[in-house]
Amino acid sequence: METEQWGRRIRAFRKLKGYTQVDFAKELGISLSILGEIERESRVPSQDLIMKVSKKLDVSIEELMEIN
Repeated sequence: METEQWGRRIRAFRKLKGYTQVDFAKELGISLSILGEIERESRVPSQDLIMKVSKKLDVSIEELMEIN
């Protein structure tokens, strides 16, 4: 999977669920800068973080993956 797909999908689902970046970073227990880097596609989220994102947003990991 390409790096940038995680960031775009995480940002889209975060906004769809009504979270601000600040609130969502707090929910995940990460800094705002880390979340920003992930959403801007300059950082790859760890598997553990992907699982946390999936759980907090109530979406499957497959839904977070963009399928072409």
